[in-house]
Formats: sequence, structure tokens, C-alpha cells
Amino acid sequence: MQALPGFRDFLPADCAARNYIFARWREVARRYGFVEWDGPVLEPTELYRKKSGDEIVGQLFNFTDKGEREVALRPELTPTLARIIAAHEREFKKPLKWFSIGSCFRYEKQQRGRLREHIQLNCDILGEPSIEADAELIAVSIDVLREFGFTVDDFVVRVNDRDIWVAFLDGHMVPREECSKFLNIIDKIDRVGEEEIRRRIEVFEREFDVIIPWLAVKDMLETPVKGAKDVSNRLVILFEKLSARGMGDFIQLDCSLVRGLAYYTSTVFELFDRRGKLRAVAGGGRYDNLIEQLSDGAAKLSAVGFAMGDVVLGELIRDRPAARQKMETAVRDESKIDIYVVIAKEERRPDAIAEIQKLRDRGYRVDYSLTPAKVGKQFQTAEDLGATIAVLYGDEWPQVKVKTLATREEQLIRPEELLAYLTRSS
Repeated sequence: MQALPGFRDFLPADCAARNYIFARWREVARRYGFVEWDGPVLEPTELYRKKSGDEIVGQLFNFTDKGEREVALRPELTPTLARIIAAHEREFKKPLKWFSIGSCFRYEKQQRGRLREHIQLNCDILGEPSIEADAELIAVSIDVLREFGFTVDDFVVRVNDRDIWVAFLDGHMVPREECSKFLNIIDKIDRVGEEEIRRRIEVFEREFDVIIPWLAVKDMLETPVKGAKDVSNRLVILFEKLSARGMGDFIQLDCSLVRGLAYYTSTVFELFDRRGKLRAVAGGGRYDNLIEQLSDGAAKLSAVGFAMGDVVLGELIRDRPAARQKMETAVRDESKIDIYVVIAKEERRPDAIAEIQKLRDRGYRVDYSLTPAKVGKQFQTAEDLGATIAVLYGDEWPQVKVKTLATREEQLIRPEELLAYLTRSS
């Protein structure tokens, strides 16, 4: 029987690769002062309806549980975060810098970089309205990819501000109630092309001819938007803050970027493969109203965050030789052991097992043959497991033979001296 479509089995090497990704995520998040949180994988379906409306239900793994409750596997982490913050925000000093790593589920068509289940890193700063929080989040996202060995030649961060689009549409007499629909169409321009976008926004035809040149704008100061001076300045300041961190070469203004999720309120950004082979590796932005909305007004906190999924990231790692080699080395190292104990004389097995336990208690990764085996086979197993040292319990009683596998050097020592010998050798 096979796994369900869009779900994965993780064999030992796959688990090691996944752990490698998780470790890098945690390392960078903690380096920036973020603390980890988590929540349930099952939530009330109503939580997602409140955020996205009834249309979201078609993308959910949802059902009625035995208590007659409508529930769903979480498609993302942000609504759970909002629910938790609404209940506990008074317990914490602001701003909050939280991150989470968890499985998310979407019932949608599978394609490269997208499965029905993926594991996602979320980083969020809550309770800080200044542009410094936006810069901090973008910096974290850049450093996460740099931690995997990617450089400015590998990825770019496309940045925009939705408020500029709102001002632009106001200037072209597009009703505010139509803005969300309009932006959702623009968000797909890279995927469907200019002609298809033209067809989809027939209701806005009088604006279409000015949209295309506007999408090509690369400098807010050179092409100011009427009524959006403050927003333009905000973007300029954001770019300056990132440049001051030495990250300016990673950043690119992209006026076509709006992100389809309606809850974003200003800054939005996405990280893309510079070769253009993959969908966005990560994305996020500012969502200052969402927590208030999902908590029915119980909590009002500004917020900015981003998410990065392991599926697209894994594709990017495999696509770059240097990053792939770095991960493969880490995966091999994780599966290695420190010491393999070779039991040549079964009469010495009790002594060997007692010593194995002492070594494990000291933190060494130690393995041995669970049943009697030829000495040559045991040494081959030691090599296969990547052991650094083999300890042979054989005819040399009461001594043991210690063999450094890389150099083939051998030394006889007494068992009680083994720990001290290993400490000196490490």
C-alpha cells in the first residue's frame, strides 16, 4: 500500500535531510532572538472561514468529528498564532518575536514544489508597528537561505507595499470595494501572462494601459505615486535599513507583487530563485488587522511575518550543487557513529556491553553486533557506519584493542583507561 497522494514517507536519509533543514531554521531564528511556539494541527473550520471566507473550505482537509464539530487540518500557522495571541497576549511584553515549525495541509493539485502536506517555518513579530520590524523579518528570511549556502547569485527578495497600489487605484477611480479583487488578479500576472490578465480585468479596462508601465517601476523616488508619498518613503527607508545590514543586493522592488492573501496591509515580500525555475521559496508581509479580526476585537496588535516551506526549499537545495553537497555532508555525518565495539570472543560480551553503556552515558554514539558475527564482518559494519574508532574485545584480556579506522593505528589499553584515552584522542 502506498502513501496518499501529496504525502511523503521519510526514510532515514530523508529524515536526516529534514532534520538538517529544521536545525538551520532554528539556529537562525534563535540568532535573531525568536522563541519557538506550537499549536494543534487540528482547528475549528470556522477559524479559517473568518480569515478567508467560505471559499477557503475547498482547499481544506476538513470533516465533522465525533463530537459533531466542524474541524480542519491547518493549512497555515498564522490563524492559530492569532487565536493563541488573542488568548494570551497580556501575559507577554511586546514586541513578541515568535517562530514555529509545523506541518500544514492543503487539498489542492500537486505540482513541483507543492504537495498536500508540507512543513513550514513561520517567523512573526507582533506588537511592533515600526518599519524596523519589517526589515528584521526580511533580514531573517535572507539569513535563513544564506545558512544553507545560498548567495546573492541564487535568490532575490522582491518587495512591494500594497498601500502604493491602493493609492494608485484611488488615483484611477477604482472603488475601494473593488481593490481586493483587482489586487488578487494582479498577483497572478507572472503565472498567467499579460494577455490573460487583460481579459480578467475587463471591468477595469480604462486602467489597464497604465498598469503595465507601472509594473515596471523599479524606483519609488523616480516614479512617485500620487497620494502615496509616505508609503514611497517607507519603502525607501526599508531598503536603506536592509542595505545598512549589507543585504541591499538581495532586495528588488517589484510593483507586481501584492500577494493574494487579503489580510496583508502594507509591506509584502517574496524570496525567489534567481534562475526562475521555482515558485516562491518564502513569502510574507505586514498584517496589522488580522489578529483583531480573528479574535473578534479581543486583541489588537500590529504584526509582520513570513513563512517558508520545506518542499520548495528542498527543490532549491537539490538544484544548487554547493547547497546540495553541504546538506549531503550533514546527512552523512548525522548517520555516523563514534565507536563500534567488535566482540571477537563471546565470553567477553558482558564486559563489552557494560563498557558500551558507559560510553553511551558519556554521550558517545556507540554500536555493536547484537548477535555473534565474524570479526571481519563486524569491522566492515564499523566502516559502513562511519565509525571513527573500533574497540576490539578479543584474546588480549584483560586489555582491549583500540583501532583508529582512518589510519589503521592500533593500541592495547586496559578497559578502565578507555574513557581517558578517548578524551585525549578527541
